[in-house]
Amino acid sequence: MHNPLKLLCAAVILLPTMADAGDIAPREGWRIIETDLAHAQLLDRLLEAVPAEKMGVVTEAGPTAVARERGIEIPENRVVGVFNNDYAVRILDMSTAAMIEAPLRFYVTENDDGNATLSWKTPSFVFAPYLDEGGDELAVIAEEIDARFEAIASRATGE
Repeated sequence: MHNPLKLLCAAVILLPTMADAGDIAPREGWRIIETDLAHAQLLDRLLEAVPAEKMGVVTEAGPTAVARERGIEIPENRVVGVFNNDYAVRILDMSTAAMIEAPLRFYVTENDDGNATLSWKTPSFVFAPYLDEGGDELAVIAEEIDARFEAIASRATGE
């Protein structure tokens, strides 16, 4: 039989951890833009911005709807994979291994305050482990994609 006092203590200890999990904290290699937009609005704007910057949405994934079907409420979040074939062909010419990173991803998360954040690992950070193999040309491509991701983010967030 479980001790109710021990369960209550465990819940109190875990509660701050669970509440803090909503917002994205700064971390190496990431760009994080907090917005005043709701999650759905930011996601719609992101999905419109991607093709406007000559990129394509390759994948979308998020656990929120399925969790809700299971009776679990979690903040809205969606991972959006973005790439284009021109970059794929160019990167494959320099490093077959680097293509494991495609598509590169944006992450749209709902914050504790109800607003949404757009974040992503910068392409230059993601492709850095492959520069010994891909050389300066891969670094140039990563910087080109950095610029595209910044432009997509600017369109999506209005920043």
